[in-house]
Amino acid sequence: MVPASPVARPLRHVARALFPCVWRGKYFSSGNEPAESNRVTPMFRHLMYKIKSTGPITVAEYMKEVLTNPDKGYYVHHDMLGEKGDFITSPEISQIFGELVGIWFISEWMSSGKSSAFQLVELGPGRGTLTGDILRVFSQLGSVLKTCDISVHLVEVSQKLSEFQALTLTDKKIPLERDAESLVYMKGVTKSGIPVSWYRDLKDVPKGYSFYLANEFFDVLPIHKFQKTPHGWREVLIDIDPQVSDKLRFVLAPGATPAEAFIQCGETRDHIEVCPEAGVIIQELSQRIALTGGAALIADYGHDGTKTDTFRGFCSHKLHDVLIAPGTADLTADVDFSYLRRMTQGKAASLGPIQQQTFLKNMGIDVRLKVLLDKADEPSVRQQLLHGYNMLMNPKKMGERFNFFALLPHQRLQVGSHQMGTCQSKPSASSPVAGFGELTWQ
Repeated sequence: MVPASPVARPLRHVARALFPCVWRGKYFSSGNEPAESNRVTPMFRHLMYKIKSTGPITVAEYMKEVLTNPDKGYYVHHDMLGEKGDFITSPEISQIFGELVGIWFISEWMSSGKSSAFQLVELGPGRGTLTGDILRVFSQLGSVLKTCDISVHLVEVSQKLSEFQALTLTDKKIPLERDAESLVYMKGVTKSGIPVSWYRDLKDVPKGYSFYLANEFFDVLPIHKFQKTPHGWREVLIDIDPQVSDKLRFVLAPGATPAEAFIQCGETRDHIEVCPEAGVIIQELSQRIALTGGAALIADYGHDGTKTDTFRGFCSHKLHDVLIAPGTADLTADVDFSYLRRMTQGKAASLGPIQQQTFLKNMGIDVRLKVLLDKADEPSVRQQLLHGYNMLMNPKKMGERFNFFALLPHQRLQVGSHQMGTCQSKPSASSPVAGFGELTWQ
């Protein structure tokens, strides 16, 4: 390639996979769309000023600015969920999804000794629908949990979404406590009488026996992209197109960048995406689980270290060019579960990833669907249940593209001492883990 400037080279020929989905299943842009399709948004102007001042920026910095900038960020100011938003997640598709996740946590609580208390911690709770479905299961199985002291802790950077979560979860008769300067910026009580607190960072959540949940959380964390060239790895950056002043484009860094330290030795792919922030969070979760017990369940689009370009945008339930009208669309990339497994550094055992259709079938989704269908009197309700089931289980929809991944204490899996240092462990026959094997009650 011929250098385009002293700082970067254009990236024009990178293999891309297009997924014609109707949920958040996205598109990695070439950046070569006509300039007239662009919209000069406030975020675009902010990024133009930034790039002109400091030079091309990493994809990670681009994602962080576009999604979480306090003044102009997509997640900070947009209601992006549901039919009127930009994408829809599994809890909004079917109540069964959240119910089975709730059963998973109860199963793990029972299998690990029925502690007297636990925290339910959700990262990026959306509208609160998933936590709400889980709490409903907790209430329905109140006789099982009657001696357990439960609290809910939500990690949410978006003030707007936290308000939606409060509407979904809390008792309107009990006023919310608010303190913008505190690490716990909001407190309340759920409709079932459980205390709930909001935080901006996982590190602020109290340490203790906890069950952690992350549904479509890791796929929006900032990624660094790298392309293999005859001169070695080069990071993909984002720059202003010199031919069109109001357009962004991808370029290659002319030399090594600090983020190359995250590339695994012996990597065989020619294009990779790495998410250091995901690694930091996994390390935090692994350390907490190793010290205080509990488990983490992660559900997301992803792969086990096999895919290359997955950076995509999504707006109004349609695929969207990632470089067009920044700040108006969701940006995301598939989760590399092999990277998450490595980042546990052996402190916690990991299970998965396994495909969503396998996990939900193991959790008894067919039985639960039959129960709900038998109770449904209205044809429209039955149709909605069947549609939701199809969306969750169909291999061409979410069944194979969505994966489940879990972190647990090594002792939970009864791993032998010679295996304690490994990054991935499999459950022994005497201690099956629900979802990753067929659900069994002990």
